Amino acid sequence: MSKRISFRNLLLLIATTVLLGACAGFTGKSIENEAGQAFNTDQLPAQEDLPKFSAEKARDGMPEGWHFYRIAPYKKNTVYRLENYQGRTVLAANSQTSASGLAVKLRPRSAQNLWLQWEWKAIGALPQADNADSQRDDAPLRLLVAFDGNKSKLSLKEKLTFEMANLISSQEMPYATVMYIWSGKNTVNTVLNNAHTSRLKMIVVDSGWDNLGEWRKHERDLAADYKLAYGETPGNVIGIALLTDTDNTKSEVRALYGDIELLRKQSK
Repeated sequence: MSKRISFRNLLLLIATTVLLGACAGFTGKSIENEAGQAFNTDQLPAQEDLPKFSAEKARDGMPEGWHFYRIAPYKKNTVYRLENYQGRTVLAANSQTSASGLAVKLRPRSAQNLWLQWEWKAIGALPQADNADSQRDDAPLRLLVAFDGNKSKLSLKEKLTFEMANLISSQEMPYATVMYIWSGKNTVNTVLNNAHTSRLKMIVVDSGWDNLGEWRKHERDLAADYKLAYGETPGNVIGIALLTDTDNTKSEVRALYGDIELLRKQSK
């Protein structure tokens, strides 16, 4: 039976894979960027629904049902806490040259007719960030969706990366991740590639800093966005994560996450 890597060890695994796989052509410096943002949820307890921040009271510590994941052991952790904000409980993220996130493992479900709905607010800008540049790839707000898939369809390069990772750790890398981001420089609905792996695609849903301090509500068709990003039909959705990071630009930002929900809609 195959095993998969935990959040905590994923970046180390990718970094080791890159170092051993000379054909990848990455430098040691580039490994420190966003390669670890693809994620896997297999070592977490599976849940049917996404826990709501609004159902809790303001406090320090992890929200119920959410689990901490580290990008790399040498990076500072973003501080997350539940806060009472304008009469309801939200998740506040405070990042100071840091990068870490929270995640939920889900019981696998079809991505067809499945929508992700959420709201978030950026309190501060990251003027130096550029998500198209791996050296400046930071964002005040990110949501990640993990998908299962058929690894036999991957390119030879990706298959070699997957096999190297399995050889090193006896565990498998995740198949694909779609990441929704607030980007300062890239336009809405732009699809951005990760510099280190084709198995992570970023989709811009908020752009620029004109809407700072405003709640931004989003509703995204996961199957449609997956096809936009990867050009194929998605496998099952297996996890959701969030991330606020400022490590590459060595800056600070504060952001708020409202409730995140998965909705099943009837096809038109």
